[in-house]
Order: sequence, then C-alpha cells, then structure tokens
Amino acid sequence: MNLLLFSAADRVGEGYIALDDHRLQHLLHVLGAGVGDTLRAGELDGAMGSAVVREISPRRALLQIELNQAPPPKLPLELVLALPRPKMLRRMLRTVAELGVPRLHLVNSYRVEKSYWGSPLLQPHALHQCLRQGLEQARDTVAPQVRCHRLFKPFVEDELPALAGGRRALLAHPGDYPACPRGVCGDTLLIIGPEGGFIPYEVDKLAAAGCTVVSLGPRILRVENALTSILGRLF
Repeated sequence: MNLLLFSAADRVGEGYIALDDHRLQHLLHVLGAGVGDTLRAGELDGAMGSAVVREISPRRALLQIELNQAPPPKLPLELVLALPRPKMLRRMLRTVAELGVPRLHLVNSYRVEKSYWGSPLLQPHALHQCLRQGLEQARDTVAPQVRCHRLFKPFVEDELPALAGGRRALLAHPGDYPACPRGVCGDTLLIIGPEGGFIPYEVDKLAAAGCTVVSLGPRILRVENALTSILGRLF
C-alpha cells in the first residue's frame, strides 16, 4: 500500500479520518505506524496529500489529513478487453488501475467461456476492491470506469463505431499484420482479444467498425503481458 486511500465515509470531522478495518491492520502490522508519523494519503475520486497519525490503537486510528495535490493524469485511452478468466481478470483489473487507464470495456467473444460472466468478481464491490488495490499501488485516487458487454455483436455494431470515432483505433491480434505503432501518445482505442485471439468473424466485424489490426510480432503473449507490452509501446 503506497497510498492510504479513504472515502468520505471515513471522515469524522473537518480534516480528520478514522480507520478500523484492514487499513488499520496495515498501519499497525506492516508499517508499524505510531503517533506523529506522516503517511501519503488520498481521498477516493478526490485529491491527494498527507495524513498524520494523531491516535492509534488496536481498535482505531485517527489521522489528520491535508490534501493539496491532484491525482496523476490518466492515459488518453479507451480499453476494450475480451473477458479473461476470473483469476487473470483479478490481476488485470489491478494492472489497469495501476497504469492509469480511465475506461475499460469487458466484452464477450466466441472464445470467452460463458461461466466467466457468472464470476462474483464482476459484482460492483469485487470490481472496486481489485481496482482499489491498483490505485493504492500506483498512488492514484480515481478508479477506471468499467462496463460489461455480454453480447459481442450489439457492442460492435451499436457502440464501437462511436468509441472509435475521432481517435486511433487499434485491434491487437496475432498474425501477419502491420506492427503495433510506437509513441502514439494521442487519444487511442485499444482492443485485445481472449487467449487465442478473436475468431475471423469477430476480427472482420471489429475492422468494419473502424479498427486497424496490428501485431506484436511472432510471439504469442498472454493477455496480461500483451496489455503491458502494448501500452509501453504506445505511451
């Protein structure tokens, strides 16, 4: 935890917060925090700054906060991912939050198992917890917006053209395609398929919606590795 992240519900008065959950345990048993110690802190969806420990016990910590910094800027990116298996999704949600992706769309695909859509991880509270871990790691306070699209064709035909309009739209897909560009930096839509890639029908539909198909080379990467590799090239 590189940032003590709190919400309005933790406030107990002007300039103070009180903690009695896992964050208290982290202060006690990981950081060994004591009265007078200063920590980096930030309010969820708000500003960042510092928190000074004024009281701490096994039951509660009282901290005085001063928020005077803006959160770090987001990438100019709209990210579309075919829904990964739950274990990988957990890691990727943290990664997306760490890297500063502002918006994430989870979509269906022929190679996405139907059972994935029933994962408890897609419940709002579980999504928030994974994203929050990424924010705490990266020292950010603003979580990515996450939308789920259970039907591939309606998403591609009804929503994707508007998302792709006015920005560079890239579909990362294994095969003999032009290399993924480097140092784009401008507003970008990036689509990454499931393990094994999208099927040809899906690739054609995505291309028809305005996406340029690009390749990362001859190596076949796991989705999570492909994501970090592509973002490193683009930004």
